[in-house]
Amino acid sequence: MNYEKTRLGQYLLKFDNELGTSGDETRVGDLLKAEMEGLYDEYINDPLGNRFFIKKGRNPDKTVMFSAHMDELGFILNYIEDQGFGRMLPVGFHDDRMAVNQDLTFITDDNREIHGVTGSKPAHIMNEEDHKKVLPISELFVDFGTDSREETEALGIRIGNYGVFNRQGYFLNGGKYYTGKALDDRACIAIMVEVMQRIQGLDIEPNVCMVGTVQEEVGMRAGGPIGLRIKPEIMLALDVTLTGGIPDIEKRECNVEAGKGVAFKYFDWDPAIGMTGNNVARKVTKHLIKIAERYDMPWQAEVFTGGGTDAWTVAMSGTGILSGGISLPERYVHTAVGTVNMDDMETMTDFVVKYLEDYETL
Repeated sequence: MNYEKTRLGQYLLKFDNELGTSGDETRVGDLLKAEMEGLYDEYINDPLGNRFFIKKGRNPDKTVMFSAHMDELGFILNYIEDQGFGRMLPVGFHDDRMAVNQDLTFITDDNREIHGVTGSKPAHIMNEEDHKKVLPISELFVDFGTDSREETEALGIRIGNYGVFNRQGYFLNGGKYYTGKALDDRACIAIMVEVMQRIQGLDIEPNVCMVGTVQEEVGMRAGGPIGLRIKPEIMLALDVTLTGGIPDIEKRECNVEAGKGVAFKYFDWDPAIGMTGNNVARKVTKHLIKIAERYDMPWQAEVFTGGGTDAWTVAMSGTGILSGGISLPERYVHTAVGTVNMDDMETMTDFVVKYLEDYETL
């Protein structure tokens, strides 16, 4: 199948190539609203910028909520040198090795795009110790092609401007793999819209609430507010997950692989940010597996440490909400070259549709 020509493939291209760092997701939210037009009965844009799209079911007392986060990893300017170079800090959990010698785009206060490149000391004049260490993002600088602070500011650049990797995504060699800068989590934003397309005209029992969330990469900050507002019977986070199946990763380190179907979340935990996580109720995972096996869909079990999803904070909102996750395998997570298998995206889309058609209260 030529996925680039499909509606799902086109959604992926549009959303991945839009710009939207955590805390500045307006462009992505506006694109999401435009693509959702005609597919929902109710729309909400809350004070944080979360976008809710609700399609009424035949039973107004039941609601299932899905979330996919609109934000991507990025950078924020914290200083402008006298020579015009910018200094920046990471927004979200970066691998510092990936930030050197990159093309970046910064968004000015009046919504213009200004390009720059990250620079550092050339390898030719590094000493032995320099070569051994990874430069933290805070020690890099951004070259805007200017020679003074005044010239940089004349471009519209100010302290506090957000930046992202400047890279256009594409289908690798026209095949079934797509690589892009913001697949975490724009791939699942694309799936969310495609699901809404496919359920038009179907007899779905519950209300379906699709939410594009903000600030996931800086602490899953949307979960509490979206859960409290909607109070669904169940919430399922649509997000990417780490994959093995590539050189130098042993199966025991990461058993999920691209091309082998969706992954159902069993457990996630991140001791680095407060020992929080989501131990998904087994009745949730058992039900997801039942649906997948009913329709002979490939699935994988996901047990993950070092991160999580909006389901963490949704689970603890209000009086507590049953929460789980359906994950899309992604290679090279949290880099500018994230890569997903389009067969997995198709499977994930089909699965969510079947889940809604066969909906059961747990």
